[in-house]
Amino acid sequence: MAPKWWTLLVVCLAIFMLLLDITIVNVALPSIQRELGASFEDLQWVVDAYALALAALLLASGSIADLLGRRRIFVAGLLLFVAASLLCGLAHSPTMLNVSRGLQGIGGAMMFATSLALIAQEFEPHERGTAFGIWGATTGFAVAVGPLVGGLLTDGLGWEWIFLVNVPIGLITAAITVARVPESDRDPNSRIDWAGLMTFSAALFCLVLALIRGNDEGWTSAQIAALLATAVLLMVVFVTVELRRTQPMLDLRLFRKPAFTGAQIVAFTLHASMFSMFLYIVLYMQNVLGYSPLETGVRFLPISVLSFLAAPLAGKLAERFPIRIFLGAGLCLVGSGLLLMSGIDPSDDWTTLLAGFLAAGVGIGFINPPLATAAIGVVEPRQAGAASGINSTFRQVGTAVGIAGLGALLQSKISDKLDAALANAPLPRGASGQIAEAVSSGGASAAAQAVPPQARELVADAAHRAFIDGLNEIFVVAAVLAFAGAVLALLLVRRRDFVAAGP
Repeated sequence: MAPKWWTLLVVCLAIFMLLLDITIVNVALPSIQRELGASFEDLQWVVDAYALALAALLLASGSIADLLGRRRIFVAGLLLFVAASLLCGLAHSPTMLNVSRGLQGIGGAMMFATSLALIAQEFEPHERGTAFGIWGATTGFAVAVGPLVGGLLTDGLGWEWIFLVNVPIGLITAAITVARVPESDRDPNSRIDWAGLMTFSAALFCLVLALIRGNDEGWTSAQIAALLATAVLLMVVFVTVELRRTQPMLDLRLFRKPAFTGAQIVAFTLHASMFSMFLYIVLYMQNVLGYSPLETGVRFLPISVLSFLAAPLAGKLAERFPIRIFLGAGLCLVGSGLLLMSGIDPSDDWTTLLAGFLAAGVGIGFINPPLATAAIGVVEPRQAGAASGINSTFRQVGTAVGIAGLGALLQSKISDKLDAALANAPLPRGASGQIAEAVSSGGASAAAQAVPPQARELVADAAHRAFIDGLNEIFVVAAVLAFAGAVLALLLVRRRDFVAAGP
């Protein structure tokens, strides 16, 4: 088999493992919450620690890969990811799990930053549509089987195995990469932009931490204000540093190309809207509707299977038709799907979400392969590593900010609803806020059992309704974000911005 097909194989295996880890974790979160005694904030960090580490280090990983070799960084990332997965499986506290998830994110950043660049270096421009179509089908398949595999492992073996399953897959992938994948050409003049790395990573950390802690500390509190101000200041310093560097971590000149900017906006909005909502949909299915992890995984199959089927078709057609059509239409379908999922009533079951699942599934499949083509196709081949890292960064920043931001809105809405509903309930002072935090993580039943017996029925009903009202609201917010991304994709992603024979 030719080296390019071995390269595509290992990249698809790695992406499958990375995305499987995200979808598996979503299904297992309620089990993790119960067994480790995790709070709502802990649950957010199980996802955000991974996404934040990915986002913070993708750009640096891409730059280091251009300097030291993409295959070398890819393999190093694989091995770190395997080791961190083992630590996640052995975690006995939320803190240990979240630290290990951060290490997973570092390894994942090294793989993500080099994956698209490895494909781009082995496939000619006219072949990339097919290669990215296969890559997109792999992402769809990971989304398709992730909830199901997560449910099977969590129900059958325990949540620990959602991480331990990565160990054999990662070791096999690393062995194939070393044996069959050629190393990339290196740029001997490349240097690591340490100032850019530190300021960008710190800015993201402050932003996401502020979003997660905003409701508990108060949005006007000194701590939150300081975190947000620090994030803005660090980002200004980062931009200033990058503009003055001859070899910046993030070449801001690339954003002069509207198509490049459009590709990053699509990546951010897709993940900040649909992928961020997966966490809250899982909490609704398991903790409100009462489904097991396996039952939840089965009910995610419509969105998953359709994204799997649509991806290779979109990848192939993107070789013939303008990419912006697929990006715009895909985000419109995602936004429509999110709107269709809203409007849940307390008496509804999961089928209320079905129409939205179908629309969003096709939309996700339409976006992923053309987006990969756009991310690489608008830059020169020597910048493929950086371009891959930038696009993956915007994906992961979207996930981290989306989960934190939507979670803050959800908790705020629940708090307002519960304050009104329980104003005259026989509860201790401050109990409403504690109940709101529990309900935000799907723990309505546990919250009801923790109050005096005479108030339990009232609290259970109010908590149930508050969670559903909050969920309906963030569905609409996520949909608006997706529609905004669709408009910008149609306006910005232009054919003339692509290099050589690109679309």
